Amino acid sequence: MKRDYYEVLGVPRNATAEEIKSAYRKLALKYHPDRNPGDKEAEEKFKEASEAYACLSDPEKRAKYDRFGHAGNPFGEGFGGFDFDTFGGFADIFSDIFGEVFGTGARRRAVRYRGADLQVHRTIGFKEAAFGTDLEVEYPRPVVCSTCEGSGAKPGSRPQTCRVCGGTGAQRFSQGFFTVSRTCPACEGEGQVITDKCPDCGGAGKVSRTTRVTVKVPPGVDTGTRIKVSGYGEPGPRGGVPGDLYVVLEVEEHPIFVRDGSDIYCEVPISFPQAALGATVDVPTLDGKVEMRIPPGTQSGRVFRLRGKGIPDLHSGRRGDQRVRVVVETPTHLTPRQRQLLEEFAREAGEEVHPRRKSFFEKVRDFLG
Repeated sequence: MKRDYYEVLGVPRNATAEEIKSAYRKLALKYHPDRNPGDKEAEEKFKEASEAYACLSDPEKRAKYDRFGHAGNPFGEGFGGFDFDTFGGFADIFSDIFGEVFGTGARRRAVRYRGADLQVHRTIGFKEAAFGTDLEVEYPRPVVCSTCEGSGAKPGSRPQTCRVCGGTGAQRFSQGFFTVSRTCPACEGEGQVITDKCPDCGGAGKVSRTTRVTVKVPPGVDTGTRIKVSGYGEPGPRGGVPGDLYVVLEVEEHPIFVRDGSDIYCEVPISFPQAALGATVDVPTLDGKVEMRIPPGTQSGRVFRLRGKGIPDLHSGRRGDQRVRVVVETPTHLTPRQRQLLEEFAREAGEEVHPRRKSFFEKVRDFLG
């Protein structure tokens, strides 16, 4: 049986991303096969730690694992399904750890890193959240510079081989039993230095452009729901795949309805005669007005249920219910005739129309005896 990923890395379930990265770094250095040649147990622990980090370092995969455990983890079948060129941050730490300690930094240039993810926040209406909508999202996004085609060099010029590392992207030196390789500080591991920078991007290879994308918002979203738009993040360095765009939604409050999961609540005022005698009243719903029967003798505060008039479930699509709380309104201005009729009603019911009033202190005295 697979061990819990948090247990594997030795971190609590509320660990930060930096704590998870640090824990993996320590385990990877301890159990890497280059440090433990021929040790099958160390190799298995290295794979186990790498699998745990690959899941917990990704916010989306971590959230899925926290909710479903190994049953919902895409890496449940084992370490063999990993693709280091796809994980972005995973490839970065892998290169940082093993490039600097085990002498693989020279191959760092060949790795095609994944671009960074971007996140934007957008507000949508209550009804749009209930039934879904097409949301037009406009946001600033780094894109590959068209002038230098991402090289960072001025058109007509070329990057020069780094004189410090000779184009390897790393500097090596011996440290005890190991040959340590560190990223070249002059070229930052690129092996090349741009001496004549592109005038449009300043050598970054990227420029900011306004990007527009239509996001399909499914029915049933709520405040905090994140929608992923693949490939609309930052472009990957050195021709790597772009990151993703995450649209975080905030749903506006509704003047009538209050949401609780897939159910919605509202209050409907009714008169005393309607409550006492029964009636049919119009009730607002997300689909429009519907008629609801009020049985005779209904008390103020009673809650009625309208089946299937709530919010669709984000996963199953099944709609929740609408709960309607009726509130009996007491009239504040009576005509003489209305007052006469109510007094007659009270006498008929055996009630005192003008009960004797006692002051607070009289009531206290009676209570204490």
